[in-house]
Amino acid sequence: MDIIQSYGLILIILAAVFGFLMAYGVGANDVANAMGTSVGSKALTIKQAIFIAAIFEFAGAYLAGGSVTSTIRGGITDAAFFVDTPELMVYGMIAALLAAATWLIVASYFGWPVSTTHSIVGSIIGFAAVGVGIDAVHWDKVGGIVGSWVVTPILAGILAYMFFMSAQKLIFDTDQPIVNAKKYVPFYMAFAAFVMALVTVQKGLKHIGLDISTANGYLLAIVLGIVVGLIGKVAISRIKIDPAADKKMQFNNVERIFSVLMITTACCMAFAHGSNDVANAIGPLAAVVSVVSSGGEIASKAALAWWILPLGGIGIVIGLATLGARVIKTVGTAITHLTPSRGFAAELSAASTVVIASGAGLPISTTQTLVGAVLGVGLARGIAALNLGVVRNIFISWVITLPVGAGLAIIFFYILQFLFTL
Repeated sequence: MDIIQSYGLILIILAAVFGFLMAYGVGANDVANAMGTSVGSKALTIKQAIFIAAIFEFAGAYLAGGSVTSTIRGGITDAAFFVDTPELMVYGMIAALLAAATWLIVASYFGWPVSTTHSIVGSIIGFAAVGVGIDAVHWDKVGGIVGSWVVTPILAGILAYMFFMSAQKLIFDTDQPIVNAKKYVPFYMAFAAFVMALVTVQKGLKHIGLDISTANGYLLAIVLGIVVGLIGKVAISRIKIDPAADKKMQFNNVERIFSVLMITTACCMAFAHGSNDVANAIGPLAAVVSVVSSGGEIASKAALAWWILPLGGIGIVIGLATLGARVIKTVGTAITHLTPSRGFAAELSAASTVVIASGAGLPISTTQTLVGAVLGVGLARGIAALNLGVVRNIFISWVITLPVGAGLAIIFFYILQFLFTL
């Protein structure tokens, strides 16, 4: 307790600096979830994607990042173990932030899309198991995370395969692609609006105190989907068809329609991602500020200080702008060749998987979901369409994320404990 009273300000400053670094890593790595397919399909350039994502990621983080956050990220540790030694909680959360940030920045530099959620969870597991005791970890939660490595990419991949093949059968493999695009694309638009509305409600708006029930959320999403579908039908019906245009020209026009859809879905995904994953950076930071400000009291919830959300939002944007292009290129171009229609199928299936997993209460990595979706689109064209070397490196980076985060957190935890008890 004396350590918290004596070094409280220093501990908060350290947590803020490392929290910013963590947000930087989130922006550098996870922004590919929203923008990778848009860039890969050439619907957006890298600069356009970074500009758009910066606006929507920051808006999501700042406006919908949450007024209250759980002090223990995802219920991974048992707070009761820290009641008598709150300084261990503070050391651990600071160590976890630095460990996760370090791994995310390294992974981003090499262009590996890893899970920011798993990075911070692995780090918290590390310091809690070694610094406090293995009983301080809720191992059932860890099992769920490991299971999500398999479940979410497979689910997203299956949905992406189905969306892609439906577009091929209904539009591209027909004698009149444009005519059929006018007929079927409004249905894709309506479904996309429905799914994106659900993602935004479930992963974003719930954080700002808007008490939207599940039934009302679905009703709102259905209405929005119908409205967008009708607007899309009117807009697409105005496209002029050159009777003499060959199939290749018709394909190009259809792809242009899908590219507009992709930009819209990417904006929604960026907003939802900013609102949801900023908690990976500010959750542990809020825990430190709460414990220090209360003089060592461990609370189950921590009200956010006014400066924490902007800090997280700014960190995400700077990370995106300075290092985000590397992971965007991996997801968008290195795994498989994407066109706007393929990218749209991947984006829509990733969003659908997020909705399904959220409704089922499954732990989910948006990164692994989107990569699974891109793999599904690639497999629809045959195994040769995939760059298996890149896929192998991505899977390896996923598997080592938890142990690397845990190992780094243990090292940093002992360093902090040593420095503050000298």
